[in-house]
Amino acid sequence: MTRVLHLDCFSGVSGDMMLGALIDLGVPEGELSKELSTLGLDGTLHVSRIRKSGFAAVSVEVISPPEQPHRHLSTIERMITASTIAEPAKERALRIFRKLGEAEAASHGIAIEKVHFHEVGAVDSIFDIVGTAIGMNWLGVDRVTCTPIPTGRGTVRCAHGVLPVPAPATARLLVGVPLADVAIESELTTPTGAAIVAATVDEFVNTPPMTIERVGMGAGSRDLEEQPNLLRLFLGEIASHLQEFPSGRVWQVETNLDDVTPEVVAYAKRCLLDLGALDVWTAPIQMKKDRPAVMLGLLCHEGDRDRLEASLFRETKTFGMRRWPVERTVLDRVSHSVTTRWGVVRGKIGTRGDIESLSVEYDDCARLAREHGVSLGDVQSEALERLRDVVASAGKTRTT
Repeated sequence: MTRVLHLDCFSGVSGDMMLGALIDLGVPEGELSKELSTLGLDGTLHVSRIRKSGFAAVSVEVISPPEQPHRHLSTIERMITASTIAEPAKERALRIFRKLGEAEAASHGIAIEKVHFHEVGAVDSIFDIVGTAIGMNWLGVDRVTCTPIPTGRGTVRCAHGVLPVPAPATARLLVGVPLADVAIESELTTPTGAAIVAATVDEFVNTPPMTIERVGMGAGSRDLEEQPNLLRLFLGEIASHLQEFPSGRVWQVETNLDDVTPEVVAYAKRCLLDLGALDVWTAPIQMKKDRPAVMLGLLCHEGDRDRLEASLFRETKTFGMRRWPVERTVLDRVSHSVTTRWGVVRGKIGTRGDIESLSVEYDDCARLAREHGVSLGDVQSEALERLRDVVASAGKTRTT
């Protein structure tokens, strides 16, 4: 069985809403505060059980000094690494902050090493993010799913002045994430909430095939006229025959291109992957009159097919494409992050009967190799070794 956490973001998502909902699911306040204290920050959690628009929920407020320094990403990463928080929670928290740093760097056109956080570098945001990672680990979450995200409308005031909703960093974080149109003039999804979603969600779906054990409600700080400002979390299990990346039907889409540059093809492939394609590939072909060309193909779930086809039309200017359903058989997969001496690397463990396969995320390994001046092979080798340790440890747990 796979332990799944489903985010029902009907009124958006923020860090305090996420933390409140996790506490409502059963994460102990005392244990949470104890682990957060190892970050060495001047702040405490104030947890209240309230009624929001008539519904019972948990509200979380971080009490901290009003004047907060602007913290660089590297400072926050060192703080998390030096804490005594459980390793899986550390990895998740570091992944969320790395996502935030990448979004801020892209928004301001600077290197990620120069990023310093304003609002999300304050104690409350650090507690929200790290507390969320601790809570997910305490609940034993294997997989995270989420509904489409409403961003809200209008403007929001931040350290850089008045900006349209979603704020620039939030918009960057939500690239490739399905959005929901909710006509409310307010910022419903904050940068912290968007970073949590971008870094932890495995699949966007309205309702996963799960058995619900518990429901948690986290309250936002504002009151909305149109609807309750709440985040709802479902905690439960997915049967093994329904878990991540099941075998079954997907769609294959292909188009032939004989009049576009290699750069356009490469950009189109990246767009397709960002929009949720399961796989994208090219192959050299010859068309009529022996014209050299490229066949661009992809695999996708049925729910993603229309937007991926629209991207193909938009980016390649092709006049048409072909598609058909295909059956596939895949390994049962579980995502797991590991910590190397250079940083965190995401990986996958695939199993089917006595068959086992391990892989580590190339982008993570390549980034760490560049940052630390080591070879890509060294990072990949150590990440795979750590992943093997995880498999070995899980095997020992099952036999004792």
